[in-house]
Amino acid sequence: MAQVTPMTETCTKGANSEDLMENWQSKTVVITGASRGIGESAARLFAEAGANVVLLARSAEAITALAEDLGPNALALSCDVANYAEVAQAIDTTVQTFGGVDVLINNAGVVEPIAHMAEADPQDWGHVIDINLKGVFHGMRAVMPVMEAAGGGTILTISSGAAHGPVEAWSHYCASKAAANMLTRCVHKEAGDKGIRAIGLSPGTVATQMQREIKASGINPVSQLDWSDHIPPEWPAKCLMWMCTEAADAWLGDEISLRDDDIRRKVGLI
Repeated sequence: MAQVTPMTETCTKGANSEDLMENWQSKTVVITGASRGIGESAARLFAEAGANVVLLARSAEAITALAEDLGPNALALSCDVANYAEVAQAIDTTVQTFGGVDVLINNAGVVEPIAHMAEADPQDWGHVIDINLKGVFHGMRAVMPVMEAAGGGTILTISSGAAHGPVEAWSHYCASKAAANMLTRCVHKEAGDKGIRAIGLSPGTVATQMQREIKASGINPVSQLDWSDHIPPEWPAKCLMWMCTEAADAWLGDEISLRDDDIRRKVGLI
């Protein structure tokens, strides 16, 4: 299994869409939370580029329909990232089917139920940690031995501005995203010299179902944003593809913010 071929031109100028879409034939990309939003958009982009795309989500019906839409190089595997055994089995199936894993995108995440800490249900609070934090660890733990044996790979994790500052009624989300950011740093510390590239992506507010849930809560300034304030999910999808190139190597073990206009220019969004 070959690693993704670097595209050096994107280091010095905005990424060209055709350049980003090259060199994906025979590469395998695993995406968690692939049934909608950023995960679905990323799946469509990588599939269009010719990659093998493995769709992981709890909603089997949605990812099966998406896989059928994407074609024969898409594989839908029902999987709860909060359950390590299911994640490990999904990665084993991916390796058996496509020969390895070149890219893992840890996208699965939830924010519900939104609640102030003094009123939060401890079990519900912990379930968010199971998905947003343990789910990220489970993906990393399952693919790292595979990537190390192959000489490398890329692990990208969806982060958030909430990883760096408190947001009212989002204690579970803020804590989980902050901890997941540290997991990215740990992967780089432990496996960067083994060829594993680990980077986080803080996309800003994206027009997805999660934002509808946030809007419905009516709590904190994020819920007051107009729908037009959110970027389309295709933007972070394109950034994730760009992050698989050496143009993003300056952020290895760190986090990229899609709010940054300079990043948007590098990715070719503006």
